[in-house]
Amino acid sequence: MGLVSDDEAVSDLSSTVELLARLTVLEAALAERDARIEALVAENAELRRRLGQNPRNSDRPPSSEGLGKPAPKSLRGRSGRKPGGQAGHAGSTLRQVEKPDVVVRHEPWACSACGDGLADAAEVDVRRRQVFEIPPVAAQVTEHQLVTRRCGCGTETEATAPAAVSAPVQYGPRLAAIVVYLMVAQFGAQKRVAQAVADLFGVPLSQGSVASLTARSARRLEGDFLGFLREALARQELVHFDETGFRVEGKLHWVHSASTSRYSLVYVHPKRGKAGIDAGGVLPGFTGIAVHDAWAPYDCYPDATHSLCCAHLARELVAATELDPQAEVWAQQGINALLALKQAAAAAVSSGRTRIGSRILAKHVLRFRDAALVGIKDHSGQKTKVGKKLHALARRMRDRLDDYLHFAREPHRFPFDNNAAEREIRMVKLRQKISGCMRTFVGAQQFCAIRSYLATATKHGLNTLDALTQLTAGRPWLPGSIQTT
Repeated sequence: MGLVSDDEAVSDLSSTVELLARLTVLEAALAERDARIEALVAENAELRRRLGQNPRNSDRPPSSEGLGKPAPKSLRGRSGRKPGGQAGHAGSTLRQVEKPDVVVRHEPWACSACGDGLADAAEVDVRRRQVFEIPPVAAQVTEHQLVTRRCGCGTETEATAPAAVSAPVQYGPRLAAIVVYLMVAQFGAQKRVAQAVADLFGVPLSQGSVASLTARSARRLEGDFLGFLREALARQELVHFDETGFRVEGKLHWVHSASTSRYSLVYVHPKRGKAGIDAGGVLPGFTGIAVHDAWAPYDCYPDATHSLCCAHLARELVAATELDPQAEVWAQQGINALLALKQAAAAAVSSGRTRIGSRILAKHVLRFRDAALVGIKDHSGQKTKVGKKLHALARRMRDRLDDYLHFAREPHRFPFDNNAAEREIRMVKLRQKISGCMRTFVGAQQFCAIRSYLATATKHGLNTLDALTQLTAGRPWLPGSIQTT
């Protein structure tokens, strides 16, 4: 067997080194490819998550689906009732009134059989038909003449004008109330409101006048009414809180709400978090029950008893079942436990009881906790954005179980969801949908102040236009006393 020459040995070593270098490059390329694949998989999962969002599994509003939305899927299940009005429902159809404003009698002048005249014939029946109509409307111009008289001593004295008559020409409080009503209650634009007033009442009105009347009304709420409203809400036993994005001056701002069955406060702020919440003047120092979603800044107020919205949680669990097959079992178990407790709580309240049966409560609370623990285990250590999100969701269910299930332990005190707060800000989203955004921050503040006034007045049974007429007359309506609800 021959010996290997030095040249051959060097050649073999060089080949080995070159091969190792190629392998190193190939391994680096494979590692880079694997990292890229992992990143693309995560990106794909996140895009699928976003594309799968809808109003039933996220906080997106129903209007975001447009006309192509699928058939609705409700978590409530079937009620067993037939569609339409239920037995005993009063309805609001047009009905005849006992005493009409105008009566027009129509007489038959000749017999339909023989043709004889009926002027002196006996009246045997009258059939009534009523037409509801609005008579032609025109503005009434009232002139106030301030008479000046000269006394025998030579002094000339002019009569004093009524307090509300302060200019040579001005709009009256009811006309001003109609302008504000069309702007804020019916979400009109300044140009359309001015045109509507001209068409309906024959009164010329500029866009500037529309803005001025609205601004003047909002300023009259800055003192007594808004101060009273914040004080009343801060003293309530239970208050619903929420926030939503609002475009102002082309930038994202936030509308915050605090409300009960009697009072409504909405206000706009550049920040969504604690600074924005503090600006409302309700939650700082609040010691009652604060109902809200799981937005972390709400937890900065330890004096309140926090009750988390289970409707938000149910939507998150629906999204979990749609995004990750591994989450379907535990997320569905969480949904089923929530709905079973909700049904049991409703049955307890309707029957006058203050508690759910202990066995039912223990059974479904355990199912809820077990669902959270399984979710934590199944998604522990996952690196994808969806995996991390589901792991955080399951941990929140475990860590804040008591805050979610207040409604099950004391159904007479705690609500299942925060839908009352979402209804408060729905009108704000409608305003944005119609107008796109508010052009100025001051205009957004004015809109929110008047919306707070109208919503609170409506909850107290006041007619919207009557409440606005009091406001435009310089006498804003105030609730008689603070009531806790």
